Amino acid sequence: PETIAEKEGFQTDVRRLIKTLSPKEQAVIRLRFGLDDGTPKSLDFIASKFNVEKERIRKVEAKALLKLRQPYRNQSVKCYISDL
Repeated sequence: PETIAEKEGFQTDVRRLIKTLSPKEQAVIRLRFGLDDGTPKSLDFIASKFNVEKERIRKVEAKALLKLRQPYRNQSVKCYISDL
């Protein structure tokens, strides 16, 4: 029961964290890491979906990951990771 509650809490916190990004960044991160369907997508797949070059998606992903690493954004998920 505790692990189920922890998992649900973690998922809620991750969703809240992702919502701090721009809509395009949110979409790229959700697809890239499979947050919606559990299947991570390739840069090629995402680029074709958005009709842009793979390099553009890589840049959006990198910018989003930098934002997600900012201390004021990631406080809610740090408690789930003991190595931080």
